[in-house]
Amino acid sequence: MISPDQPRFLSPSASPRRQRPLGRLQPNPQAPLRQQVAEVMRFFHYSQRTEEAYWQWIVRFLRFHKRPGVGGAEGWRHPRELGPAEVAAYLTHLATAGRVSASTQNQALNALVFLYAEVLHQPLGELAEFARARRPARMPEVLSRAEVARVLAAVEPDYALPLRLLYGSGLRLLELLRLRIKDLDLERGQIVVRDGKGFKDRVTPCSAGFEI
Repeated sequence: MISPDQPRFLSPSASPRRQRPLGRLQPNPQAPLRQQVAEVMRFFHYSQRTEEAYWQWIVRFLRFHKRPGVGGAEGWRHPRELGPAEVAAYLTHLATAGRVSASTQNQALNALVFLYAEVLHQPLGELAEFARARRPARMPEVLSRAEVARVLAAVEPDYALPLRLLYGSGLRLLELLRLRIKDLDLERGQIVVRDGKGFKDRVTPCSAGFEI
């Protein structure tokens, strides 16, 4: 269900048809924009979390450029009506008014580049100059072995094993939740991660002395 505060418009069939390159997915032009984004992202095997994050950035971008003083569906502007200048203005807003981190601003940029290049087939090209979020230089804080031992000892028994696996093997949370006994190779001291990020398999070391 689409929230009342999210764009409900369909892709405008009255707009001039653009010639799209052959060999690239053309989402259903009669479907709502949300469904078009989902169709293309699943074609490229993006994760559900990435799909949700990108859609939220698209909604925030369109909300930022809503026509002032106009409510309902009439206030939304289709992204085809916007372009590189509006994208640059929104990214500047994130850095100056929103004070977001550099990684957050980059995620918003990636979402909008994806929307225009892969969903609308209307690449942004060269963006105008926009304010960059600054990435502060900080020294990493690393716990000592004694500190790590105290943290692990303070964990409730039900969560001790998952936490030790996360810490000792460098697993992502979803990789841990999908882990099966057959993926553990204690003889070789490794864990096989299946369908990890990017739907790729990989092998990660299993910490020495690990016991089930």
